[in-house]
Amino acid sequence: MSALVNGFGGDAGANGIRVVIADDQAMVRDGLRRILGAAGDIEVVGEAADGVEALELVRAVRPDVALVDIRMPRMDGLTLTRDLAGGPTRVVVVTTFDLDEYVYAALRNGAAGFLLKRSGPALLTEAVRAAVSGESLISPAITVKLLRHLSRPRPESPEPLTERELEIAAHVGAGHTNAEIGAELFISAGTVKTHVAAVQRKLAVRNRVGIAVWAWNHGVVVP
Repeated sequence: MSALVNGFGGDAGANGIRVVIADDQAMVRDGLRRILGAAGDIEVVGEAADGVEALELVRAVRPDVALVDIRMPRMDGLTLTRDLAGGPTRVVVVTTFDLDEYVYAALRNGAAGFLLKRSGPALLTEAVRAAVSGESLISPAITVKLLRHLSRPRPESPEPLTERELEIAAHVGAGHTNAEIGAELFISAGTVKTHVAAVQRKLAVRNRVGIAVWAWNHGVVVP
């Protein structure tokens, strides 16, 4: 196997999130590795240049998260995502392409997130953390595309949202990250996370996408 396994030693990632990067462009892998390395709680434990290498690498090192490109030699990212579905490694697709068929196929195949490469460092690290915690994070532009295809109305919340929770839901609907919401509302990202969890519970939805759908259906999304 020609995939690169980083030599952190036997205890690498014991107290952090272990990530494998799969992308056929070395420059992209380097950029993602630098972003994740600066996060403090995330370690890149291996890299692969194609889907076959990535599958072998994930099975060998068993990372928490695999960042996977769509278009790769030998095995594409959608097939890789499907092959890893149901296993211990959560997959976040990171790609240049936001074609509808790619988005839907990735989510159907079990991706825990779908990001555009232009999404920025904050969203990338948040997506990795969300995947580990069992949540899903999707680029704002992708969320908007998905919402355009959703027409089924959602029931009213069985438990009313507070004014602050409505604000949070409105920002989630616009695709803002916890850090961005906190900066806008002058509260900490940790406080935003607590509010998001409360909103999910009250709306009986599984993740941020569910909150976004509710916000759009109820006309509370911030401009």
